Amino acid sequence: MSTTAEAGPERLAGSEPTAAGHPAERPAEPPAAPLPNRVAAELVGTAALVAVVVGSGIQATGLSQDTGLQLLANSLATVFGLGVLILLLGPVSGAHFNPVVTLAAWWTGRADRTGPGPHEVAAYIAAQTAGAIGGAVLADAMFGEPLVRWSAHDRSAGHLLMGEVVATAGLVLLIFGLARTGALRLAAPAVACYIGAAYWFTSSTSFANPAVTVGRAFTDTFAGIAPGSVPGFVGAQLLGGAVGLGLVALVFDHRRRSAAAAGPK
Repeated sequence: MSTTAEAGPERLAGSEPTAAGHPAERPAEPPAAPLPNRVAAELVGTAALVAVVVGSGIQATGLSQDTGLQLLANSLATVFGLGVLILLLGPVSGAHFNPVVTLAAWWTGRADRTGPGPHEVAAYIAAQTAGAIGGAVLADAMFGEPLVRWSAHDRSAGHLLMGEVVATAGLVLLIFGLARTGALRLAAPAVACYIGAAYWFTSSTSFANPAVTVGRAFTDTFAGIAPGSVPGFVGAQLLGGAVGLGLVALVFDHRRRSAAAAGPK
């Protein structure tokens, strides 16, 4: 559940060059925000995202006993909340909110050093995980639930893990595909819409995010996941991230090879 510029936090959704632009036609990119600001944005953004997911789930179960309506309310709130958070915090940190996205940004940018460095990756992932836990606790507090109560919602079935592989692979393909085609400015609506759809077309309801998965273990509510199910989900998400990067290379690497062959004009 997140977005990023392929070249790291300084290549922002609003400033990504167009696909047809030659170097002279590309807008100047703003300088990267200092690391403490980026880490704060990741912490706050992930916390807010989990608060939206958990809080809307609690609200939905209090308003209706129909599971379909509960999931609809939960997914709609997540779509709107995620889109707003990407628009708000993308210009600061790239709005990863997701360790898989952060690791994918590091992997794709490691050769030319355009992605986050190892210390930035570590800082981002720590902030995302802490933010996710804090967001779950905040949602519980807002609705008068116990601040920390381990979820009893078992999600360990194999078909659910397959759903997480698919959901995460699709998310990585979307984000880095947009980056390769110069359309990352559309990331906020595109990623939000994808996650909203994945709530319904994946068996797992598309966690697609290790930090969010950890945070959701801290709440025994509609959006929770049992702690025993967390390792399987995280493993499936990491596998899905690798599959997504493979799909990006398969589908979009001709653009990179063509640009390299053409050289500077």
